[in-house]
Amino acid sequence: MADLKSQAPTQTLDVLGRVCPFPLVLTKKTIEKAEPGTLLKVLCDAPASAEDTIPKYCEKNNYPYELIKIEDKGYWEIYIKKS
Repeated sequence: MADLKSQAPTQTLDVLGRVCPFPLVLTKKTIEKAEPGTLLKVLCDAPASAEDTIPKYCEKNNYPYELIKIEDKGYWEIYIKKS
């Protein structure tokens, strides 16, 4: 898997404070509208979305992704590459 976090994101989606399923729904809508090659950075503090539903969505659609937990801030950064 490519080191996505070292690349500059094309777009950032902030879903902090949103509860499941909204982070996944907003991520799907943003990815669907994005051009191929887009690197989307998602900021998410909902554990179920960050560690389960969004990664499963990426795997199902063959989108490379990278999940990074920012421990001191209590949220995740999810980098998703639309192929």
